[in-house]
Formats: sequence, C-alpha cells, structure tokens
Amino acid sequence: MAILKIARMGHPVLLRVADPVADPTAPEIRRLIADMIETMHDAQGLGLAAPQVHVPLRLFVYRSGPAGASVLVNPEIEPVGDEEERGWEGCLSIPGLRGCVARARRIRFRGLDAEGRPVEGEAEGLTARVFQHEADHLDGVLYPMRMDDLSLFGFTEELARAAAEEAERKGAAAEGAAAPAAPRP
Repeated sequence: MAILKIARMGHPVLLRVADPVADPTAPEIRRLIADMIETMHDAQGLGLAAPQVHVPLRLFVYRSGPAGASVLVNPEIEPVGDEEERGWEGCLSIPGLRGCVARARRIRFRGLDAEGRPVEGEAEGLTARVFQHEADHLDGVLYPMRMDDLSLFGFTEELARAAAEEAERKGAAAEGAAAPAAPRP
C-alpha cells in the first residue's frame, strides 16, 4: 500500500465529472481502494474520493468505525425528505479551511462494494454529510460551491479562535448575571 498525493483546490481533476468504474474487482481498483484507505487514515480524513487522489473514477472510501473503512463504487445518492441541516465541513483538498454547508439530513444510497456486490441503505447525520460531500467530488463539486453564506467560511485556526472567544464572552456574561449583587454600605 502507498500514501497517495492529494489534489488541492485548483487542480482540474477536482472540477470534472468522474467516470464510472467498469470492474470494482480489477486488481488496479483493489490497489487504488487500499491506497485510498491508507491515505485517508494518514490524513485523518472521514472520507476520500478517487478524484482527490488524481484518479477520475466514481468511487469513494469512508470511515466505518474507529479504525475501519469501507468503499462505495459508482454511488447514487438521493435525499430522503426535505429536511436539511447545516454543519461545518473541511476537505483534504482544501487544507486549513472550513465552511458551514447545508446538506440533506437523511439520504438513500446505492452502489457497489469492493467485491462488486450491490449495497444500499440510508444514512443520516454525519454519515449522510460525508457521503454527500464525497459524492460531490465525483461530480466536480467542492463544498465551497454549496455554501450560501461565505461569512461562514474561513481558516480553521481563526474559526476556532473566534469560537473560543465567543464562548469565553458568553461564560463571562453568564457569570456576571448569576453573581449576587454586592452589598451596599
């Protein structure tokens, strides 16, 4: 197995629609999947799409448990219902930045596993968000393209600093409101 080079925002491979995988069991696809899983774990990602490692094919890997990983080949994803939720996302192809993105809260997915067997199911919450994010990569879409409020896009360090300062301000305000009034002489 090998750690693969991750394409960064601006590289054309990230902006094209990926091609279907003809045979998920082909040796080169099995090797790609193993390398992608190793790369995802090394980079501490939650998911990784083939275009992110310069391979324009329709597959992505994702974390499935504390140390495990799974693959979805030629995925099809559709929302279940109209409910959306906003959440912060990062991307291995856009290092150091995060943004708040609205995504379907629940999705239905189908595709193939690494053995070429059909898989399908539903997901919600973080898993649904990861699937949608990775599937977007297969269509040449990066998460900032989904954002409707760019004031919620920034460097991870700055966003964390601002959140900590806000929490500190709220904590200080709550302490002041809860503190008993000083007796008057």
